[in-house]
Amino acid sequence: MIDFLTIEYLKSGNSRQREAYQTLTQHAILEKLSEFSPVLVGTIPICIDIPSSDLDIACYWTDKVSFYNQIKTNFDKETGFQISETVINGRETIISSFILDNFEIEIFGQDIPVEKQYGYRHMLIEYKILEQKGKKFREKIRKLKEQGYKTEPAFALLLDLNGNPYEVLLELE
Repeated sequence: MIDFLTIEYLKSGNSRQREAYQTLTQHAILEKLSEFSPVLVGTIPICIDIPSSDLDIACYWTDKVSFYNQIKTNFDKETGFQISETVINGRETIISSFILDNFEIEIFGQDIPVEKQYGYRHMLIEYKILEQKGKKFREKIRKLKEQGYKTEPAFALLLDLNGNPYEVLLELE
């Protein structure tokens, strides 16, 4: 199993993963967020990305104001910078996005360790399914994503899971 808590695996991945590694390291993105346990999650780590896929970085904060200020200080000069606060799954959440090199970067922070956040948990479940189901299944997921499906609904459709895809996928943990 890949250690997704580090980005070292990207160095020997496909061309998009290597490009992501270059962007993240060259701009020291994870270093700038290091006190918030940043982890790259989403489709690029598990090779189901499409050209419009972004780099999703999940973070864990214990001080919301400090996290917010750290993001603003480090990234507010980047192209298309945005930051907002919302509530997701009953948790205060800060989401920021901006463009760097050929990627949209999205930073997602909650007051829960990354390993317990939905994005990380979904990625691990999806990775295991992809490893079991193989190349054809991976291509079907990509095709659905190209048609506009979000990742979890695409998995739920192909696995014939009923209910909220974000919740039912967690039942496969």
